[in-house]
Amino acid sequence: MKRLALQFSHEDTVAHVVLNRPDKHNGVDWLMLKEMRQVQKKLQGMKRLRAVIIRGEGSSFCAGLDFKSVLSDPKTAAVMYAHLWMPFRNIFQTWSTGWRQLAVPVIAQIHGNCFGAGIQLALGADIRVCHSDAKLSILEAKWGLVPDMGGAALLHELVPVDVAKELTMTGRILPAADAGQLGLVSHVCDNPERKTDALLQEILQRSPDSVAASKFMIQRIWGLDESVNLTQERRWQRRLLGFKNQRVSVMRNSKAENKDIAFARRQIH
Repeated sequence: MKRLALQFSHEDTVAHVVLNRPDKHNGVDWLMLKEMRQVQKKLQGMKRLRAVIIRGEGSSFCAGLDFKSVLSDPKTAAVMYAHLWMPFRNIFQTWSTGWRQLAVPVIAQIHGNCFGAGIQLALGADIRVCHSDAKLSILEAKWGLVPDMGGAALLHELVPVDVAKELTMTGRILPAADAGQLGLVSHVCDNPERKTDALLQEILQRSPDSVAASKFMIQRIWGLDESVNLTQERRWQRRLLGFKNQRVSVMRNSKAENKDIAFARRQIH
C-alpha cells in the first residue's frame, strides 16, 4: 500500500490537513512536498470551504526537512536543487505561501517540535495556535543555510527586523511562551484543539466574503512585495547550498546527532 505523507479530510465546511510521518517527527520529504501542493490545489476548488486546520500526527508538528531522506536519493536531491533556479515561487515556497492564496482562514495547530520547514509552514497560516509545551526554531542556521520555504518572506510581517535577524542567525530553539511574546504564534495554550474550535465558531458566524476580503486586504497592506522576497530566498540559498561552510555544518551536526543516538542506545541497554 502506498504511503501517504499527508492525511486530508473535510467535515462539512472545514478541511483538515495532517502531516503523516510521525516516526520522523513529520520531517518533510519530497513526497510530502508534492502531496501538500496537490492538497492546496484541491482546496482552492472546494466552493463550500470555510476554514482549514493544519496539524501534525504524533509527537511533533513538523521537525523540519528530512535531510537524510533527501540526500539518500541523488536524483531527488538534484530535482529539489533545480527548484532554486526557477524564476518564480517554487514548490518549497508554496509549502507555506500557498495557504495565503486560499480565500478562507488557515489555522496551524502546533505541538512538539516546530523547526525549520515546520515553522515556515506555520508562518504561512493565518493564525497559529501553539501548545504551551511546543518548541519552535528557524533552524536552518544549524545546517549552514537560510530559510527558503517562504519563511523569510513571511517573517517580516510578524517581528521587527532585528528579531528576525537574530532568530535566523542563531537558529535558537524557543519555548512556546517566548515565541508567543515575540509574536511568532497567535495563541499559546494547553489545549490547541479547544482554542481552534472556539476561533472557528467566531469566524464561521461571519460572512465568508467578508472573511476572504479581510484576509487578502490585510496581506496586501502588511506585505511589501512577496515575489521579490521569495526571489531573495532562492538567491541566497543558492549561494550557500553545497559550498564548503555549509558542508562543514552538515557534517558537524550529523556527527553530533549520531553521538546522541549512540548515547541513547547505551542508556537503554
